Amino acid sequence: MWTSNWREETWAHLDQAWDIIVVGGGITGAGILREATRLGLRVLLLEQRDFAWGTSSRSSKLVHGGLRYLKEGKIGLTRASVHERERLLDEGPGLIDPLGFLLATYRGDHPGRWMYQAGLTVYDLLALQWSHRRYSAADFQKLAPNILQEGLKGGFRYGDAQTDDARLVLRVIREAVAAGGSALNYATVESLLRNDRQVCGVQVRDEVTGATATVTARVVINATGAWADVLRGQVGGVPRIRPLRGSHLIFSAQRFPLGQAVSFLHPFDRRPVFIFPWEGVTLVGTTDVDHDEALTHPLVEPAISAHEVTYLMAAAAAQFPSLRLTLADVIATYAGVRPVIGTGQADPSKEARDHVVWEESGLLTVTGGKLTTFRLIALDALRAVRHRLPALPVLDEQQPVLNPVDMDLPAALSETLRRRLLGRYGADAVAVVKAAQPGELEPLPGTLTVWAELRFAAASEGVIHLDDLLLRRVRVGLLLPQGGAALLPRVRAICQPELGWDDERWQAEERAYRALWQRCYSIPAPATIPDWRPRLQAAHAQRLQRMAARQERRRLIGLLVSMALSVTAVGLLWLLRRKKVRLSSANRSRTT
Repeated sequence: MWTSNWREETWAHLDQAWDIIVVGGGITGAGILREATRLGLRVLLLEQRDFAWGTSSRSSKLVHGGLRYLKEGKIGLTRASVHERERLLDEGPGLIDPLGFLLATYRGDHPGRWMYQAGLTVYDLLALQWSHRRYSAADFQKLAPNILQEGLKGGFRYGDAQTDDARLVLRVIREAVAAGGSALNYATVESLLRNDRQVCGVQVRDEVTGATATVTARVVINATGAWADVLRGQVGGVPRIRPLRGSHLIFSAQRFPLGQAVSFLHPFDRRPVFIFPWEGVTLVGTTDVDHDEALTHPLVEPAISAHEVTYLMAAAAAQFPSLRLTLADVIATYAGVRPVIGTGQADPSKEARDHVVWEESGLLTVTGGKLTTFRLIALDALRAVRHRLPALPVLDEQQPVLNPVDMDLPAALSETLRRRLLGRYGADAVAVVKAAQPGELEPLPGTLTVWAELRFAAASEGVIHLDDLLLRRVRVGLLLPQGGAALLPRVRAICQPELGWDDERWQAEERAYRALWQRCYSIPAPATIPDWRPRLQAAHAQRLQRMAARQERRRLIGLLVSMALSVTAVGLLWLLRRKKVRLSSANRSRTT
């Protein structure tokens, strides 16, 4: 679908009259491109870096309803999220897959068993299903053998889902392009065009050739996520985004074996954190801190900080102490910046995660929200521009999010691989298999990715730089030590001819990739990372003190209640005795 000269062909047709220009190639922009193209509109998506380069390749990989939103009273958001989760599970098996979550309960925890039971009941009822179950301490340990046992009272298991976020973005964009939409990566919107003070187009620069073009449209939609204020500033918009960084640690499954996700409260601040298996590795996440680095320069990638490493290592050590994890066990890290609307909350985690739609001088901005609800966000954006597109057809909310896929792949493929390829590539799965040369339907060592995926991506998926290939088209850079450096010779043999790069270009790309991985996907220098163990011990001691204090309060309350009952009983006995004496006196008087 994306031929070798697809960029040139797309650039050659930028001067046509577009209905919508979408700025931003993450999941929100991809969703808008897909839904608008479905309606027969002429839509162009422009992304300043690679597709899914920003938050949409650095999320927590979860397609979930957001159990914690119930605590905040956001029933509507949770209900919409669980319904979208179920749709995605139905439509994208192999790309969106079920994930069991374990929720441990410990002596002295708050909230406790009954609060969790109530929350999970509501969570399941909103999804019109019953997925949760409570387990005793002994049975819970069988589900998570290495989990902390001290004080364990049992726990719950409930169902959610996970995805490969970058592949989800790619599939949505590719299906939109197949339906008539257009998309360009490495196309930076330098400025907005205005007609009578209303935004009517963009000035765009090709980051590959340096060429520029003026592109006009009836509607321009700003779907740049955490970068939304940059474009808004061009129409006088007051900054409203509070960029929050969420970082993750990645361990090999051999060093950190886990069959399903475990969610628990962090010992430092009681924030929910989780650890779960993904793509053959184990993820620990996530943090929630202000991202103070400038977002105006697109080349600055977020990276985990030393203090975030300490925070996440403490979480893993607290919940799985028997594993004795060290920094040497971390094979990779990644950090993403969430587009959260700032309301002045002192605690970043208390900021609302709902999406918003603003229109300012003709520029429509849509930002915030969850990966899970990207289709609903796209539909909201299109509703907001209906007054400027009077011929816009009625939105059909029952349309599938992803195109149905029912095609034959070679019988020799395992069912697991067949499901994986159909989920990640949709209708292009046949082309992936057809492109494979002998031995290329075997997985890369230590991953679930097959070599043919690399060949197909290099030939047909708009790869401009090596990190596009290894960090987003496939996830080798997250799954293997040193970003898969040991496999680069074979990657080169397969991909260099498909990419059309000479030796000098490949060597430059490889140097840049290795430097990027070291800077943004490894841990900071170990000497800069504070030791989490002393603070973890202090947090444990404080927890024991709180438990002891709570038990003492309960003992005192019990003593006071006992004393009150005793006094009440004595009082009642005294009243009964007095009443009996009076009755006896009255009887004697009548007898006399």
